Amino acid sequence: MSLSSVWNPQCGNWKTILTNCQLTIRMINVRFIIKMLGLMFLLETFFMLMATGVAFAYGENDFYPFLISTGIIFGSGLLFYFAGNKADEYSAGRREGMLTVSLTWILFSFFGMLPFYLGGYVDNITDAYFETMSGFTTTGASILTDIEAMPKGILFWRSLTQWQGGIGIIVFTVALMPIFGGGAAQLFDAETPGITHERFRPRVTQVAKRLSGIYILFTLAVIGMLWAGPMDFFDALNHGLTTIATGGYSTKNASIGYWDSAYVEYTVTFFMFVGATNITLVYFLFNRRPKKFLRDEEFRWYFSLVLLTSIVLTVWLLYTHNSSGLGDSFRQALFHVVSLISTCGFVTENYISWGPFFWFIALILSSICGCAGSTSGGLKMGRFVILSKNLFNEFKKQTHPNAVIPVRMNGHVISREIVHRVLAFVFVYIALIVVSCLVLALDGMPFDETIGVAISAIGNIGPGLGAQGPVGNYVEVPVISKWFLSFLMLTGRLEIFTVLTILVPGFWKQ
Repeated sequence: MSLSSVWNPQCGNWKTILTNCQLTIRMINVRFIIKMLGLMFLLETFFMLMATGVAFAYGENDFYPFLISTGIIFGSGLLFYFAGNKADEYSAGRREGMLTVSLTWILFSFFGMLPFYLGGYVDNITDAYFETMSGFTTTGASILTDIEAMPKGILFWRSLTQWQGGIGIIVFTVALMPIFGGGAAQLFDAETPGITHERFRPRVTQVAKRLSGIYILFTLAVIGMLWAGPMDFFDALNHGLTTIATGGYSTKNASIGYWDSAYVEYTVTFFMFVGATNITLVYFLFNRRPKKFLRDEEFRWYFSLVLLTSIVLTVWLLYTHNSSGLGDSFRQALFHVVSLISTCGFVTENYISWGPFFWFIALILSSICGCAGSTSGGLKMGRFVILSKNLFNEFKKQTHPNAVIPVRMNGHVISREIVHRVLAFVFVYIALIVVSCLVLALDGMPFDETIGVAISAIGNIGPGLGAQGPVGNYVEVPVISKWFLSFLMLTGRLEIFTVLTILVPGFWKQ
């Protein structure tokens, strides 16, 4: 901006020009961020009180650690909320939204680790923070070596962190935003920064309320169905929370395999599949618009990949691993395919013993993952569809160089801007995996484990390869690597750009 463009003789001296002529330099609205963080701390107090109630009900020794932790987060919430109470919410933009969302996940993981650490269930801050960040990001990677030895309150809290992370802490906050004031749009856009997100209601708070309602409805459904089977209520409650969130935390060391039940496996498989489906499409299905659901290209690709891969693996298991029959082979194949593509991470057996062929398929499924707008991580099927169609168009242009061939999805032309954004996302995604492998290898991790762990963390999957496989854990991962993996889990959960943009110097320029 030139000097002449802001000078107005009627405004008087330079001080008057800066105030009355409204020459503004865009500064970060710190008060807005503080207020929003305080609001979310207060809302999180409610969830931690639920875990405190469970600890009290079972009369175990985790009650006081939860009580102290609840007091800390409630006091912090009050302090932050009143410190930023006079924030100008209308001047908040995307930068404030990105910072608020990123800080929410970071600080929630800090507060969430307190029951683990104060109760002595995890003896160091690194492991406690890693476990909690893995919960809130629905990754499911754990450092606990004996899950069944944990008290009930701790087990419930682990599951509850994943349930919150599944729908997004911010979406719950946005749903309740009218109670406390504005700022909803900035948080919603930063929390759901995928390819596109369709707002089926004009107000973002209305969208958040309906999505939250569907999420809660499915949670109650899976809890009820699991309770009707061989699980008791506590196990059904915990697995219901982590299944719909596609998180994968279990109350048993053997995960879903503990029950050895076809009913449990098919029930969990169905709700993992639903959890990895675009929740907006599910809303349309409930809103008596099934055609929009069934005609969605992303969903059809997602369903087709699950079905095709399950059939291939069924045949492969049947003829190479001496399975007990077609039914068992199909159940095992379908369960693990859906568990991997949904990034849930539940297991019924150690699939590492199945050999390199399955490992390769597992890496493919863990990279593509479920639909945009779902609780799954990874690249998302929508991006994979756009990439595939754009690649196919490039082959067409080799023989018809002057042709204008747009990428289409659901009959609509995808703008070049979105295609370029997808290409940029995939490049950064792959680059992060490569850099992560180098960092983890530098910290002393074996080659095969670095690949599996890097893809698992950035895709919020949980199980990796080797010692971090489906029956292993992350307790032996070096300290520096655990902090780095915590960063990767956060970055992957917030669709990469939300976190990485904050690290760019230009983000902080006025």
